[in-house]
Amino acid sequence: MEFIAPLDALFLLAESREHPMHVGSLQLFEPPEGAGPNYLREFRETLLADKNFRPTFRKRPATWLGAPQLAWTQDGEVDLDYHVRRSALPAPGSMAQLLDHASTLHSALLDRHRPLWELHFVEGLADGRFALYSKMHHALIDGVSAQRLLRRTLTTDPCSTEVSTPWNLPRKPRPETGSGRSRLGGLLENLSSAGTSTTALMKAARAGLVQQQLTLPFEAPRTLFNVPIGGARKCAVRTWSMDRIKQVKKATGTTVNDVVLAMSAGALRAYLLERDALPDKPMVALVPMSLREADDTDTQGVKIAALLCNLGTDIADPLERLRVVSESTRTSKEVYRSLTATQTLAVAGLMLSPLAALLLPGFASLGLPPFNIIISNVPGPSEPLYWNGARLDAGYPLSIPLDGQAVNITLTSHGDSLDFGLVGCRRTLPDLHRLLDHLEDALAALEDAAD
Repeated sequence: MEFIAPLDALFLLAESREHPMHVGSLQLFEPPEGAGPNYLREFRETLLADKNFRPTFRKRPATWLGAPQLAWTQDGEVDLDYHVRRSALPAPGSMAQLLDHASTLHSALLDRHRPLWELHFVEGLADGRFALYSKMHHALIDGVSAQRLLRRTLTTDPCSTEVSTPWNLPRKPRPETGSGRSRLGGLLENLSSAGTSTTALMKAARAGLVQQQLTLPFEAPRTLFNVPIGGARKCAVRTWSMDRIKQVKKATGTTVNDVVLAMSAGALRAYLLERDALPDKPMVALVPMSLREADDTDTQGVKIAALLCNLGTDIADPLERLRVVSESTRTSKEVYRSLTATQTLAVAGLMLSPLAALLLPGFASLGLPPFNIIISNVPGPSEPLYWNGARLDAGYPLSIPLDGQAVNITLTSHGDSLDFGLVGCRRTLPDLHRLLDHLEDALAALEDAAD
């Protein structure tokens, strides 16, 4: 029996029918040339033949000393026929039907009496492709880990006949540090740094949080997105060309992530304006962000932060809105880069602490929201990928709306494309697909203004 890490336990304890805590993905595959009508059935049977499982794919919550969700136990017999399923859409097999099906699957809780993951193959799409909807509990995986799992399961060789299963991938070799320093030594060094850097941390916090006016939790206005939510989900997806985003980036001297955030800000502004519900204050997004430079190959140290970004939704001009977004993210990055690894942990913890509060029942009804929305950009594969000869055409991430956060925007890069996955509370946002149209309009406005 293995004790569950505190944060992982929080995701389990906070889960309810109204608040499923799994992350998912909807992937579209083009079958290989010459694939017959039995291709997907035979593909699934090949996967089911692999009965070897890494520990993560055997884990389920155990009851320890009468207390649930404090420890993991390993399932001795994993019922693959349950975990790996196959279904078909009725005619005409439209994308809207697929999204309806994915929304239903994403609304359902994972069975706590089994390992906390599922794969669903879906055929019957009118264009001949098939889909794979997958989900795994957030206590077991996050977005970056999910992308790494995808990359290791698939291959760049379209002719490969070896079918890898995500639950039985070869172990990655541990990187050699070359320093000979033990993990205990590193921990002691970090603790020592934490104990001796209080003055430096306070100075950095004062400079970053006060003098530079870094956006802080609970400065966001309340919007129609920031309400208690139900358990039924609505999913909406679309792909945009990376070239379009890069052209705006180049013309404005910003970053790809800045343009994505400005797109999202424009879409949220338009959606609220349609409903006469746009607040006077700018909306604030929580943005997980890497602090590594392009040439940074160091594997040691904390270089990931949670930024709170001013989305400038109170600004009508798209270029001015992009400037506000870019300035907000740039200032936050500069603050983080001035900190040591231990200091970064402390400040990032301050930014992330409201997430724990959002997992508490009833918190969404109290006061102002700590932020309005989570927008995540997860790096994906840069080259074409294949699985059993089928080419991956798109991979849409489907994340978790939290109580008081009725919509989540997550995207991932895929070659020359950006795949957006929006997940919302079905009761609050029955017309979630309208945000996709507003995203396109927001990008077009940025393109026109940047010319």
